[in-house]
Amino acid sequence: MRQLTTLIASALCGAALLSCTSTTTQTPVAATPAEAAPVVAAKLSNPLLAPWAGPYGGVPAWDKVVVADFKPALEAAMAENLAAVDAIAKNPTAPTFENTIAAYERASRTFDRVDAYFGVWGNNMNSPEFQKVDTEMAPVISAFRDRITQNEGLFGRIAAVYNSPDKAKLTPEQQRLTWLHYTNFVRAGAKLDSKAKARMSEINQELASLYTRFGQNVLADEQGRFLTLESEADLAGLPEPLRDAASAAAERKKAPGKWVITNTRSSVDPFLTYSDRRNLREKAWRMFIMRGDNGDENDNNAIIPQILALRAERAKLLGYETHAHWRLENAMAKNPVRAMELMEAVWKPAIARVAEEVADMQKLADAEGAKITIEPWDYRYYAEKVRKAKYDLDQNEVKQYLQLEQMREAMFWVSGELFNFRFTPITNVPVYHPDVRVWEVSDKTTGRHIGVWYFDPFAREGKRSGAWMNAYRSQERFDGEVTTIVSNNSNFVKGKPGEPVLISWDDASTLFHEFGHALHGLSSNVTYPTVSGTAVARDYVEFPSQLLEHWLPTPEVLNRFARHYKTNEPIPQSLVDRIEKAATFNEGFATTEFLGSALVDMKMHLAGSTPIDSKKFENETLDALGMPKQIVMRHRPTHFNHVFSGDGYSAGYYSYLWAETLTADAFEAFEEGKGPYDKDVAKRLIDHVFSVGNTIDPADGYRAFRGRDPKTDALMRDRGFGK
Repeated sequence: MRQLTTLIASALCGAALLSCTSTTTQTPVAATPAEAAPVVAAKLSNPLLAPWAGPYGGVPAWDKVVVADFKPALEAAMAENLAAVDAIAKNPTAPTFENTIAAYERASRTFDRVDAYFGVWGNNMNSPEFQKVDTEMAPVISAFRDRITQNEGLFGRIAAVYNSPDKAKLTPEQQRLTWLHYTNFVRAGAKLDSKAKARMSEINQELASLYTRFGQNVLADEQGRFLTLESEADLAGLPEPLRDAASAAAERKKAPGKWVITNTRSSVDPFLTYSDRRNLREKAWRMFIMRGDNGDENDNNAIIPQILALRAERAKLLGYETHAHWRLENAMAKNPVRAMELMEAVWKPAIARVAEEVADMQKLADAEGAKITIEPWDYRYYAEKVRKAKYDLDQNEVKQYLQLEQMREAMFWVSGELFNFRFTPITNVPVYHPDVRVWEVSDKTTGRHIGVWYFDPFAREGKRSGAWMNAYRSQERFDGEVTTIVSNNSNFVKGKPGEPVLISWDDASTLFHEFGHALHGLSSNVTYPTVSGTAVARDYVEFPSQLLEHWLPTPEVLNRFARHYKTNEPIPQSLVDRIEKAATFNEGFATTEFLGSALVDMKMHLAGSTPIDSKKFENETLDALGMPKQIVMRHRPTHFNHVFSGDGYSAGYYSYLWAETLTADAFEAFEEGKGPYDKDVAKRLIDHVFSVGNTIDPADGYRAFRGRDPKTDALMRDRGFGK
């Protein structure tokens, strides 16, 4: 029952920006005796309900997806799922692991497949037609999940297995799985009285509808608002690839002969970095940071306090002080106090570094005779000038050596060195869009099939912004060997047809990051789908992905794959040296814009039932923290999809920093060994982190890998805040 446990433990699929995993398996399941005739009929006529067929253990039939099929498919899959759960609950034999826990793992096979289609389509092909279905079905799916967690017969049997002395005879993974199901049911309200359960379900349905509205509003602002550049003069300072991308975007927006900066980070950030037109930089910056905050039909300010109030009420019903306390109970941090301690420890050196960065930028602007005071829309522009002055490093120069396809090949090479994986392109599977390409993943030595990797790199209408990983199907083996299917999705901007897509150093790091999530899923070696792959604590799931970022700047990667897009010459060592020297440049900005979001997220949810005005709370909290006026939060509340389009990272955006503590410490294990490609250290990492999923406590897994608990001083060194 992977889908339910994952959602109780984390969030609705789609809310988790980087590691949302919508999973399923292809194993056929016979109709249950309780299955109604309409369900059987629907399964015969609706392709979304069919077991996945074809090679590699079956693959999604993307070529057969029709939006009109989603609602009946979801309804039929939910009916089948509920019938299977009811059969478990009413089983007259004594509860055992096999007839209760294992049976529950099997109960959602069809729903998981349909939910995978639904989640992936919503993230990548979100048309107005689909949004109507999404809006209608969000509360229905929420109610369906509550019917399962509130099934007293089912919970009674799970509790009986959990409390049985025979539990000690189970394998460690079976014991962990039993604990996980029992704990998640309790956390979802299984022990509440009937009145409280009814209210809990009402809250969850209301939240599901609000999450859907919030995400759709952000998407509408990202697609409906853009900056049009009217003349060559408006292009001042922009490098040629960015001009080409803006021209292509204008064609898509039906503005031929002009240039368009779209309302996504992949378009706005480069414009803010290179545009010499300060007035246009301000327009682009305001357009981007005001997503969901424009006082129109897509405004999210009224939705945020509703979400916070419902979350606070739900936490109280469940016996928790606040939503933050509920969310962090089973995370590595365990409670908000520990998360806040880490954030506050980093906040002070971060804003101190910002003051230094701003002083350097202001000095340069004054020397140029700009007669300005540095504002948020100036930060990236003047930071780039300072970078060039201090380190003789121009990001645009670096970008010429970072071709998207070469960086993808670099990731494949790293996976071969560390994980012994081979990626082979395949064309014998359907895809949902022509931009999507697919690779089979196998073991380099034995040729054993490991999984399938889908890559969807480009921005388009109907695709949410950002970058993320999905698992369409989790690895498992308890009913036979089932291999995983994973994807990486990005929003790179296409340039001219036939021209290579050049990406920034930050974009390359993000590419490696998301691929780290994919490797986490592909490395899974467990028995049960609920504990497979990336189904781990939120503040642990970012650890494997952030760790992989450390391999991008290694000489082995740069010398092989960082090649000039015109000459194919490898990146000069002198440029590599300058990149390394500037590794922690602008870290004050990067850390502060992230921590601003993480602290506001946590403080909003620690406020409990206190009514919150989103704008007022944001401003007052940042003022109290001493947020530098030259920086805005990376994600302002009105477009904070991580937090408000699902529970995923709510009171949990700190997770990236928590995971980076592990990441910095873990990479030092390689440095203490034979270097980044130390096979022995890599094997320990795979054995104790990447392959074990949620079969063990993550703290125990990290300890087994590192030989001790992580130390935070590595984090401070990694960000350049150490002595």
